[in-house]
Amino acid sequence: MRFSPAFVVACVGAALVAAPAQAPQTRPTASVQIGAAIVPAALTVVPAAAAAPLAGRTIVIDPGHQLGNSRFPRKINRQVNAGGLRKACNTTGTATASGYPEATFTWRVAVRLRSQLEALGATVVMTRSRNSRRLWGPCVDVRGKLGNAGYRGRERAADLKISIHGDGATRSGRGFHVITTKRRGAVVRSARFGREVRAALEQRGFHRSTYTAGGRGLVRRGDLGTLNLSRIPTVMVELGNMRNRRDARTMRSAAGQRRYARALMTAAVEHLR
Repeated sequence: MRFSPAFVVACVGAALVAAPAQAPQTRPTASVQIGAAIVPAALTVVPAAAAAPLAGRTIVIDPGHQLGNSRFPRKINRQVNAGGLRKACNTTGTATASGYPEATFTWRVAVRLRSQLEALGATVVMTRSRNSRRLWGPCVDVRGKLGNAGYRGRERAADLKISIHGDGATRSGRGFHVITTKRRGAVVRSARFGREVRAALEQRGFHRSTYTAGGRGLVRRGDLGTLNLSRIPTVMVELGNMRNRRDARTMRSAAGQRRYARALMTAAVEHLR
């Protein structure tokens, strides 16, 4: 049985509106900070009769970069294990021509996605809890390992990881592309998730990249710690080219951010159906 986008939207609505026939019950939802701060668990009211297709599932969301990375060059340039190679802890990310930062874009999409997934019953773990110029990181090795069984006391592996980014390519190119790992043993699971993310983005009206991946919208890479170190199905998605005027307009808008988040939520439900 496959979940259609319409079914997923109906589930979100059901989870957000209290059912009149039965008394609601409360459950804790978790969003965990890895770094300078911790987000306390919140209580969410969930109707007893509401559908919860992601109940019992744990999903890691990685909002790429951190707004304050540029203020901590020594920390983010420190070399860390990136899964078979050494790379800088993190980077500053890109921005639109008018200066709208990638870190802010990825954070806003991630927060919207978190709300949608939690409404469907999922437990969401964030690699960062704030978007602040006072903070940096976390490093790519932490981003990659977060969600793995045995890492930082986790007994059971998370089910999925979504790393959210915006690209900084030449301004003539536009569109999204999805990156998955080349790591042996993880290719098949992550590649399937990548195809589901691509399909969900297209269903929401987004177009494949015109400047990379030969129009396929899918790329496999072996040089990214976030992918190399993950032991769960993981995608890194460049949701658009922030240097392109049309993409940037969508990426800055609340409506565009909602569309991105809804597409990623649909892909997660499809993968975990």
